[in-house]
Amino acid sequence: MFDVGFWELVIIGIVALLVLGPERLPVVARTVGLWYGKARHFVGTVKADIDRELKAEELKRIVQEQTKSEGLFDMVEEAKASLQDIRSGLESVNRPVELSSLESSSDTTPSITPPAEPDNDKKST
Repeated sequence: MFDVGFWELVIIGIVALLVLGPERLPVVARTVGLWYGKARHFVGTVKADIDRELKAEELKRIVQEQTKSEGLFDMVEEAKASLQDIRSGLESVNRPVELSSLESSSDTTPSITPPAEPDNDKKST
């Protein structure tokens, strides 16, 4: 903002020494430094507040754009439909087998008899 170099500060210091005198110059310099620090802190706080407000406005704008877009809504609906298909498929697999369907299938299927066990009556010598 201000382009103050070394020589300008020296001239300001000499003029302040001549006007204020050596007794009051340290007190005035300390007070000016204190006020300068407070001003910098205030400006920094205001900048941070403005940045936070701008970020909040930007986030609100992004959220509004996302809610207006239908792409995300369509993806959620597709996922719900797929999940419902998977659930119905799992329900059909997990459904208990009815006894009447087993009896009707056993009538059409030939029965298999287990083979007879071999005779193990060998005489030991």
